[in-house]
Amino acid sequence: MLSQAEKLRMLLAQDRLHVTPCCYDALSAKLIEQADFELTFMSGFGVSAARLGQPDLGLMSYAEVLDQARNITDAIQIPLIADGDTGYGNAVNVRRTVAAFAKAGAAAIMIEDQLAPKRCGHTPGKAVVSRAEAFDRIRAARDAKESGADILILARTDARHDHGLNEAIKRAVKFKELGADILFVEAPKTVEEMQIICRELPGPKMANIVEGGETPELSHNEIADIGFSIVTYPLTLLAGAMQAMVATLTNLKSDLNRRPDLMSFSELRDRIGFNQYYQASKQYETSKRD
Repeated sequence: MLSQAEKLRMLLAQDRLHVTPCCYDALSAKLIEQADFELTFMSGFGVSAARLGQPDLGLMSYAEVLDQARNITDAIQIPLIADGDTGYGNAVNVRRTVAAFAKAGAAAIMIEDQLAPKRCGHTPGKAVVSRAEAFDRIRAARDAKESGADILILARTDARHDHGLNEAIKRAVKFKELGADILFVEAPKTVEEMQIICRELPGPKMANIVEGGETPELSHNEIADIGFSIVTYPLTLLAGAMQAMVATLTNLKSDLNRRPDLMSFSELRDRIGFNQYYQASKQYETSKRD
């Protein structure tokens, strides 16, 4: 049986764009898999919102993020790219973080060069560490792989924000030399910048589309033509779910139109896994229930 990392390597070997909705918990990940997407990404923004009810400003601990990743990988069969933030400390911490996420079943982990505490890449106030520290993080991630962690490294730089695209490109090139498998320059502001990223950087590249954020909201075909291998949508599912919940709560409070937009109880049970559970329990005499 292929490992999740091997599954992701096989996907990246295909010359096409992989559209990747981002999950924030086990249920959202299951829905992504049920919709026949081949890959998902654990959004740090989404997890912070769903698990803590707090903004993505570095408030979640290593243990909380790892626990959420483990819950997600337990619920799905498709590869998960996990958000490892800054690695939760120095280079030795990064090694531990990468190894732990590999054991949790993540296919890849994103390590970034932001100054801790990190923050959402499309919000104000973010800053990056020195080149030396950024490079050590990726070296440490590579060393974790070489020590047996079966996981891909997604190296992210946020240097575009304060230091310009040229600095971001230079950092990403070095990340690749140090062993990164996938490169991610966060928040390019124009189509031209997206084109430069794909022209200048080797190997698989990831684009990140935040509705209302800084990167142009292009079609899938346009993103593929530029040269990206992965495009993630970190807030699309969360924003859709929150919009639906707010509308449903408004209707419930007014006692009007309470059911028209609700998923049926039958479909809800099936998607969560009740029917699968009942089918499995039939194998065991002491677990059967009429």
